[in-house]
Amino acid sequence: MQDIRDALTPENLAMLEVIAEEGSFAAAARKLGLVPSALTYRVRQIEDALDVLLFDRSARQARPTEAGAELLREGRRLLQDIDAVAHRVRRVATGWEPQLTISVDGVISPHTMLELVEAFYAMSPPTRLKLCDGIMSGTLEALTSGRADLAIGVGALGPAVAGLQQMPLGSQRFIYVVAPHHPLAQATEPIADAVLRGHRAIAVADSALRGGLTMGLLGGQDVFTVDSMQAKIQAQLRGLGGGFLPESMVRPYLEAGRLVERKVARPERLVSLHYAWGGPGFTVPGRALQWWLEQLHSPTTRRALLENHHHF
Repeated sequence: MQDIRDALTPENLAMLEVIAEEGSFAAAARKLGLVPSALTYRVRQIEDALDVLLFDRSARQARPTEAGAELLREGRRLLQDIDAVAHRVRRVATGWEPQLTISVDGVISPHTMLELVEAFYAMSPPTRLKLCDGIMSGTLEALTSGRADLAIGVGALGPAVAGLQQMPLGSQRFIYVVAPHHPLAQATEPIADAVLRGHRAIAVADSALRGGLTMGLLGGQDVFTVDSMQAKIQAQLRGLGGGFLPESMVRPYLEAGRLVERKVARPERLVSLHYAWGGPGFTVPGRALQWWLEQLHSPTTRRALLENHHHF
């Protein structure tokens, strides 16, 4: 019996397609420049390898069986995939990466990111794009561990890593907010740490795989931990606790009266954010990474990534 992989070659799949289109073995043989017996022999080899009948030969017409129709459907898809792979390989040879993974911190505007993705895809690049969520040190760790090619919204830059390059993205002001029905909404300002400690804090889990950071928490305080900035906002809207959030993210809720800002005794938190790329073994950025770095060079884009949270 012929091996299945030897039977399902692109050439054989294309031949089966011609038989289905022409409606008979004789007509297909003429179109392919084969003698009918050679064509019939090749079809029998494929049928033997798969152990199925592909064409109903009871009539003068060569009608595909159910199994034959399924093979023709899948064969068309496989031939398209082969064409697509060839196209992608040719494009990658021109300097495009096969895949670009971007680690995006939870404080970055998803709307602006998707606008950038839209502009990237408008060029019809061969590069597959993958966005992954990061929180605090995990945003950078995805880059330094090789799981991402670009990190946007890096706060603490941590230890120096060979080949790592970084540029400032801008500053994000974090303010302490609670729901209007939360007890701290009526507390005397500035609210001391001793008072805050008596109320639950909402925290976002650091996405680092090892030894993540915690920010704004007090020893002995009850903590409800969630895995995204959006989940933290929702928890605070429900009055489940208080905590620091980026002012640009909560501005619409403050304006609508669904959250209130409270002054606390600790200093205001202004966090400097960066974007980073490179790392161990990094040489020259491919064309996809170059495109993203060019976009991030624009002050307007950087500002939108930090401010554009107002889409409803």
